[in-house]
Amino acid sequence: MYDKYEELINYLIIGVITTIISLSVYYLCVFTILNPNNPILLQIANILSWVSGLIFAYIANRKIVFKSKEKNIAKELTKFTIGRISTLLIDMLIMFISVTLLNLNDKIMKIISNIVIIVLNYILSKFIVFKKGDGGLL
Repeated sequence: MYDKYEELINYLIIGVITTIISLSVYYLCVFTILNPNNPILLQIANILSWVSGLIFAYIANRKIVFKSKEKNIAKELTKFTIGRISTLLIDMLIMFISVTLLNLNDKIMKIISNIVIIVLNYILSKFIVFKKGDGGLL
């Protein structure tokens, strides 16, 4: 069964680890130095968590999930980063609407937002960034 779904299973495992890293950085920020009730500090914590997740996710997805053989790492990393920036903006929008405008719990909303982002990142990674053949759409 693993052989049949290896890529998806590996992606989910890497996604969980990426989420743990990202959430750990986010929670570390908001429980120590950044006040999530301040909209700017909330987004700073969000961006710091995103950057930490981005670095880990690129390396792990390239090596473990999609087993990329792309020689032009700069091009691949650029596509990966552009895809992740687009999902970061979606994450920021979710957090702004849910926490800043609707006053929902930032910790719970960060988890919900991460679930949405994991799905979107897989789609972008599989069909654009690490697409075999023509190098994808970007």
